[in-house]
Amino acid sequence: MIELLQQYVNLFAWSYDDILGLSTDIVLHRQPTDPARPLVKKKPRKFKPDLSLRIKEEVTKQIEAYVVRVTNYPSWLANIVLVPKKYENIKICVDYRDLNKASPKDSFPLAKYPLCEE
Repeated sequence: MIELLQQYVNLFAWSYDDILGLSTDIVLHRQPTDPARPLVKKKPRKFKPDLSLRIKEEVTKQIEAYVVRVTNYPSWLANIVLVPKKYENIKICVDYRDLNKASPKDSFPLAKYPLCEE
């Protein structure tokens, strides 16, 4: 498996710059939701100034690479959650619990065990 991955290493995106210009016809995702469920817009959280800068840098990278886009009138608004990692790094995650509750349940869920170690 490792040999196969090394043979096709050029097919993987290692940074946001590697995916610039990727067509949204291929990667655009829309989440189906139950119309009977009310929309949830969370109140924005406040972060320390140094964390705010790191968050802004990461989000700016994603916007410039067209991974995410800015919207002025979101129907769902979920806060980000900062997860501390080794060596003072942080991982930016999104709290989608309310959106998940309004989404249809999958008859074939993904495995519950980790596929790789960090």
